[in-house]
Amino acid sequence: MSSQLSGVLTALASPFTSDGEIDEKTLRRLVDRSVDGGVDGVVACGSTGEFAAMTGAERRRVVETVVDQVAGRVPVIAQTGALSTREAVELSRHAQDAGASVLMVVAPYYEPLTLDETLRYLRTVADSVDVPIMLYNLPGATGVNLSPDTVGQLAREVENIRYIKDTSADMAQAGQLIHRHGDVISTFVGWDSLLLTAISEGAAGVMAGTANVMPAELVSIHRALRDGDLGRARSEWARIYPLMDAIMSAPFIPAVKAALEAAGFPVGSPREPVLALDAATTARISSLVQELPQLAAAR
Repeated sequence: MSSQLSGVLTALASPFTSDGEIDEKTLRRLVDRSVDGGVDGVVACGSTGEFAAMTGAERRRVVETVVDQVAGRVPVIAQTGALSTREAVELSRHAQDAGASVLMVVAPYYEPLTLDETLRYLRTVADSVDVPIMLYNLPGATGVNLSPDTVGQLAREVENIRYIKDTSADMAQAGQLIHRHGDVISTFVGWDSLLLTAISEGAAGVMAGTANVMPAELVSIHRALRDGDLGRARSEWARIYPLMDAIMSAPFIPAVKAALEAAGFPVGSPREPVLALDAATTARISSLVQELPQLAAAR
């Protein structure tokens, strides 16, 4: 599936069993929850999916499982960035062969890299495959912020770099990507609570971990904005915003998993060293989920 990406993309959580292994059966059900909710694509092994806590073999298994379960219904974006260029190339080639539509590539996030080193890494990975590449700008983890002009230049130089997920939480930066470089690269904002602003500004879409919890609700807001119905979009946004804010204000991975648990869709605990939320935060998220009973119906 090679059509242009747009809309709401779910950054899939990774379900784990009680003994910490990947729960493939629940992962397949979680994929269906998003696809049935109308999302425009799903993301395997993103940050919400705890890729950094997985082995290479586990990451390959997750990508294969997601592609198989999606069965061509929506595009699959596989996050294939790694600590070394060699591993990122190997994961990227595997994901391409497995049937991923787009590869999302985060820069190495341990050894501090210069901008030149980061760009060399991104070019090398992109050149190793034929499918479209989505740059994953995650400066909080990588220590390198890809400026809009740097992104635009890279997209003009490397043919298959076609998307960027910007998780800087900086709408001024996202606006520059959209308006200065929209002719060569499509921007997805990776900060869930900026959905209304990002789509209104002209972003191609949003990549949201909260779409695991409320896929149909985020899709409905996106469709309203796309159709020019700002009033409906704002009304629906106001209804879900308290839950969105609670999840975004807590440690994100355990917050998404706590919200899924509250919605009657348990996906297990985060993989350590990440821990579950404290009792008070869990209770607040659970209470807000209960105020949106349609979330529990989407099982």
